[in-house]
Amino acid sequence: MSGRVGATDDRGASPGIDRRDVALLFGTRVLRMFGYGFLAVVLVLYLHAIGLSGAEVGLLLALTLLGDAGVSLWLTTHADRIGRRRVLVAGAVLMLGAGVAFVATSLLPVLIVAATLGVISPSGNEVGPFLAVEQASLSQLVADRERTGLFAWYQLAGSFATAAGTLAGGAVAQLAMARGAQPADAYRAVIIGYALVGIVLTGLFLLVSPRVELPTAKIHDETVRGRLGLHRSRGVVLRLSMLFALDAFAGGFAIQSFIAFWFNQRYGVDPAALGAVLAGANILAGFSALAAGRLANRFGLVNTMVFTHLPSNVLLALVPLMPTLPLAILALFARFAISQMDVPTRQSYTMAIVAPDERSAAAGVTGIARSLGVAAAPLIAGPLFATAALASAPFVISGGLKIVYDLLLYRSFRRLRAPGETTVR
Repeated sequence: MSGRVGATDDRGASPGIDRRDVALLFGTRVLRMFGYGFLAVVLVLYLHAIGLSGAEVGLLLALTLLGDAGVSLWLTTHADRIGRRRVLVAGAVLMLGAGVAFVATSLLPVLIVAATLGVISPSGNEVGPFLAVEQASLSQLVADRERTGLFAWYQLAGSFATAAGTLAGGAVAQLAMARGAQPADAYRAVIIGYALVGIVLTGLFLLVSPRVELPTAKIHDETVRGRLGLHRSRGVVLRLSMLFALDAFAGGFAIQSFIAFWFNQRYGVDPAALGAVLAGANILAGFSALAAGRLANRFGLVNTMVFTHLPSNVLLALVPLMPTLPLAILALFARFAISQMDVPTRQSYTMAIVAPDERSAAAGVTGIARSLGVAAAPLIAGPLFATAALASAPFVISGGLKIVYDLLLYRSFRRLRAPGETTVR
């Protein structure tokens, strides 16, 4: 495979635009990721506390991610036509609705409906249509040469916000229990906070200006609607999507909610300490993302994606093999310290190799592929984590499959350069 797809100079960027919209989109990213981290540290603990079995938790988390994939696929592939701001507001409303439903009932059928149609993040990572639409909007607001660096800061801001959220979520739950609340009620207080985040996000998205919208003149022929919003880059995006789905499936075995549950069951770590551990991991992940821009400028986007991701996956598989709690935490921290360099490079690469009017759709399709991939894993991982003799297996499975993904990605895309990359080293 060689050449470039959809390459033009500073495609879709508007160099004269002020930074107000960039700041707003960074703000929504920070608030949203705080909410995701806030929820992730207690979600599985909450579901167990209200009486769900390991298999039921796995089913619910899988349907949460599958439902998100379906809703987000439609929203992101139509965002450039129905309006990016409208899609972002719709996502915030779905986030609010899911939080309210999880607070209001413990009935599994109702939770399944809320999880399927709403926006809930069991992993502490992005879900919903937000990331795809924000990436496309930011790519329009800055020049191509600034994109990877901006995405690195965007990832850093999100990681720090997730870290703060996990720290706060664990602390709130621990404080509530210290004051006499039952575990389910303490965890429910955190979910109320998650729903409130949805309300604030709705207001912030309403403040974003029309400058983030793609001009009508740049929207491709109407027939593209029937092809996921893609045209000349469709084949490349679908190949990337299949690989990203594999990576996400592997990651679904070790989402942050499961990691928190494993540390709680294996070592008896309380919610406040769990929040601190995940906060530290996310801070390290944020700094690792910040290094991605410089590495990508020197070695290329694909090389940076692959060769920083491989060792992090080895470390992930080693976490449950550590004989003590401090060593397990150390292995987890070492993994997160290099694990996120592939994220801004992956996002920038996807935006770089498609045309401007494919950006929302390309980010959406690849994002949905990741959601579908990660959705399948909890069905397997949930029962494994709930079985003492098998609780370590998901870490090893996750690390091994991610290594396979890295090798396949390098083989398939090492020769397809993004615009501006003159060499492949």
